[in-house]
Amino acid sequence: MASFKKGIKDRVFSLPPMGPLFRQSLPFIGLLSFAVLLVPSAVEAQEPSEFLVDETVEFDFTPLVLGELAQAPSGSQEPGTDNQPVTVTPGESASAEDASLAKAAQNPIASLISLPIQWNSTPGSQWAPNVLDPDAKHNQTQNVVNVQPVIPFKVSEGLTLVTRTIVPFISQPWARGSNIQAMGDINPSVFFVPTLKGNFTVGVGPTLIIPSATDSRLASGRWSAGPTGVLVYSKGKVVAGGLINNVWSFAGGGKKDVNKMLIQPFLNYNLPKGWYLTSSPIITANWMNEDNKGWTVPIGAGVGRVFKLGTQPINTSLSAYYNLVKPEIAGETLAGDWTFRLQAQFLFPTGG
Repeated sequence: MASFKKGIKDRVFSLPPMGPLFRQSLPFIGLLSFAVLLVPSAVEAQEPSEFLVDETVEFDFTPLVLGELAQAPSGSQEPGTDNQPVTVTPGESASAEDASLAKAAQNPIASLISLPIQWNSTPGSQWAPNVLDPDAKHNQTQNVVNVQPVIPFKVSEGLTLVTRTIVPFISQPWARGSNIQAMGDINPSVFFVPTLKGNFTVGVGPTLIIPSATDSRLASGRWSAGPTGVLVYSKGKVVAGGLINNVWSFAGGGKKDVNKMLIQPFLNYNLPKGWYLTSSPIITANWMNEDNKGWTVPIGAGVGRVFKLGTQPINTSLSAYYNLVKPEIAGETLAGDWTFRLQAQFLFPTGG
């Protein structure tokens, strides 16, 4: 039996029993992407570290933080991509339902409410170039946990609005073997997704970087914005596509302008019983880095599975990426060679 069915026309989504208060609050959570545009960040600047001296040796790890925007996955239909709410069919076998939801969780702009929580770990990182700290070594680990709710709103029969908001929590290597623990810059995006027949889904819209970090050493201090777009192809066992965006700074008190690009291709091959193979490297370019040495280019892959914990569908995956190209700062690469990604994504399809 087909696992996806067209939802009721006048409803965007219907959640499984989660309490009326939670259901009523979901639209307001989704509109966070707009609300944050109206509320300036009020983060108090902190005293700079004694190790930060001048702009020639300033650096940041935002490519690893900002890069997680593209975490490819969150809703799709089979076999077409007409962007109707994702549903499960009562009486459908568990393995068929899991396989359907696995495909659904691999499209970042489809009509499926989800809450991904993603942990990215980069061991072997160095907190600063040796020109700044002669004792710095590649013996620390950067950890980033991204909480990134995805909520669709059906505007009309021909258009769906999908909001994605990324809130990163960062453990950043710092001087003398210490770590900075803080929330990073919040990154909301809005995609306008037209209803299309066939195997393709397209979404375009704005993305915003809000200087909301609770520690100024982890933020550019600039408001940045730009266009973003997603193209998804879904047919049979394959879900593939890519996400791209570029942001430019336009306001804020930071000392440096921001001009960064992100590209995330993704390829998923679905297997029986909800298992799948996945590859979704996050490629970033900092155009402000001198001599075109601001690129991060990872290669790698992983495995995932959709299963139910009680009645709650969860998409889990584990992948590893080798950083083939890393940005240089003061002539050195600071990021570790490998980044490991572990994700648990809570899925909320309609009841069918």
